[in-house]
Amino acid sequence: MKEQILERFIRYVKVDTQSEFGVEKIPSTDKQFILANQIVEELESIGMSEVEIDEHCYIMATLPANTDKEIPVIGFVAHMDTSPDFTATGCAPKVWENYDGSDLVLNETGGIVLKTEEFPEMLQFKGQTMITTDGMTLLGADDKAGVTEIVSAMEYLINHPEIKHGKIRICFTPDEEVGRGADLFDVEKFGAEWAYTMDGSIPGEIEYENFNAAYAEIDIQGKIVHPGSAKNKMINSMTIAADFILSLPQKETPENTEGYEGFFHLISNNGNVDKSELRYIIRDHDNAKFAERKNQMQKLVDDMNEKHDNRISLKMTDQYYNMAEKVKPVMHIVEIAREAISNLGMKPLTNPIRGGTDGSRLSFMGLPCPNIFAGGLNFHSRYEFVALESIVSATETIVEISKIMEQRDWN
Repeated sequence: MKEQILERFIRYVKVDTQSEFGVEKIPSTDKQFILANQIVEELESIGMSEVEIDEHCYIMATLPANTDKEIPVIGFVAHMDTSPDFTATGCAPKVWENYDGSDLVLNETGGIVLKTEEFPEMLQFKGQTMITTDGMTLLGADDKAGVTEIVSAMEYLINHPEIKHGKIRICFTPDEEVGRGADLFDVEKFGAEWAYTMDGSIPGEIEYENFNAAYAEIDIQGKIVHPGSAKNKMINSMTIAADFILSLPQKETPENTEGYEGFFHLISNNGNVDKSELRYIIRDHDNAKFAERKNQMQKLVDDMNEKHDNRISLKMTDQYYNMAEKVKPVMHIVEIAREAISNLGMKPLTNPIRGGTDGSRLSFMGLPCPNIFAGGLNFHSRYEFVALESIVSATETIVEISKIMEQRDWN
């Protein structure tokens, strides 16, 4: 299925499904329906049952059991949208067969190069088929690799009825990248005891810890006056914004942290003299430290309002929480994934996710949902890439999990 998987993935990433922050409706962008409707047709064509898409762009489908054994219903989940952090319009993927371990010139005109010195993780895929962007967009392996893997695994199981498995449910969600992918996910309708998101990174990953996450909107009101007569009258909102940005810990940012270390991340800064808007995401694995970070943000706003006559407003919203709290009581679901990964000759890797997945929200909605590798690296950027062999391995992992489920004694 290698060539078929490549064709499917390339076809998916060429469809722009970028989501958008600050939009109340779901999906946040109507263009997500373009790919979603294509996937619905594809699921029907390969023989999936109960294929449906709702008005909010959630796709659900069923692979019926082909065994008489009583087996827990499991699910696989991936998201169709791509990140608002970098453009996805006009994605033109490049395929590099038998990658030789050298730097890859993504865009000669723009001088955009994927360098092994900057991204040494490239070297582990030497000899494989690399898929990159042309340097002008993100790739969308996050998470169209996951969508590809789930569809491909379901097709493989349908075409190989000799592989016995229980009932499997799948779901593809919108708006995961803006923290709303699970908002309208109907857990009861999905009907699985647990699920796996296919939204991780390098082959072998199985993750069940992620950030606690919040989104902060800071609006700063200035006062516009003609600069020629501005003394003691003008209040420049951008100056206040700069003061605010520099008042947060400068070493507690994504580019200065790793592992379990949390951060404040300024994701946008728009303004003029009269008004400025700062948008932050706040992240930490530890519940207490997460609460402390939010308190720190609120205190800074309060202190600066005293200094600047209440010109700053803050709206802070929790996005998702660390799924470890819900997964640790049912660790057998992680062990099944580890067994599948080991059976395929890979080393199971367990690291904290420096981000979140739909699974983190779903776990708190009653559907424990650890995260399995999808294969991509350098997400949300023009330097995003994935090895075809990683997508194939993730597809095989889904199949292997399905086999293990049927072979276990659930009495």
